[in-house]
Amino acid sequence: MKYQMLVLDIDGTLTTSEKKISPATHKALLKLQKDGVYVVLASGRPTAGILPYARELQLEDYGNYILSFNGARILNLRTNEIIYDKTLPADAIPILYEEALASHTGLISYEGNDAIAATEIDHYMEYEARINRIAIRRVENFPSYVTFPVNKCLMTGEPEHLVSVEKRLKERFHGLLNIYRSEPYFLEIMPQNIDKAASLQKLLSSLGLTQNQMICCGDGYNDVSMIEFAGVGVAMANAQEIVKQSADFITGSNNEDGIVAVIEKFF
Repeated sequence: MKYQMLVLDIDGTLTTSEKKISPATHKALLKLQKDGVYVVLASGRPTAGILPYARELQLEDYGNYILSFNGARILNLRTNEIIYDKTLPADAIPILYEEALASHTGLISYEGNDAIAATEIDHYMEYEARINRIAIRRVENFPSYVTFPVNKCLMTGEPEHLVSVEKRLKERFHGLLNIYRSEPYFLEIMPQNIDKAASLQKLLSSLGLTQNQMICCGDGYNDVSMIEFAGVGVAMANAQEIVKQSADFITGSNNEDGIVAVIEKFF
């Protein structure tokens, strides 16, 4: 089997703990693209938070793609065409706002290149804005302000507290929204049937490839779907335990050029 696509999560996978791509990983990914293999970045980050890494890796020069918002949007970097775009139902926004106030959690979404906060800005929101290199601003009357389509909302809070919030939201929105944590302190609120695996299936079909020609690497809860779906699912050594249990192969950590080891072994 000759693998034709390598899909990478960003935080904790592609990047080191300092949110940087190591020189060895950068070199290996450039060579892989020159050899004709698709390199795709798939992240819960907004598009603006992925583009700097895509440019650093010259993905647009090789006709590659990014999946942002956990796969709710697929962007062709060469043409700048959005080839898939799934947004939250408008009537879910006021309910999510109500839930955030009732449960004392943070709530943000995204407008253009900014994060917009429905509630008081907490340190988790600030972290989300900082790692994505985007601004964050508080908006008044969030349900009335959000009159435009949004790909996702993000609730923030202490990990122990978000466990009960996640359970309640899953019960309330069962069959209507896809809800899961990408980090212990981030609760992703996504359109129904949207995750990284579902969007990668759409991308593969458009390129005439199959899942058996794809390798996916990740470390977090929101990477499990694509790791289970891929021909080879790879967990980083620093991955959550549930991710490792779902993987076919465990590579080195994000601080040990674990991606380079995957390229050397499978490509």
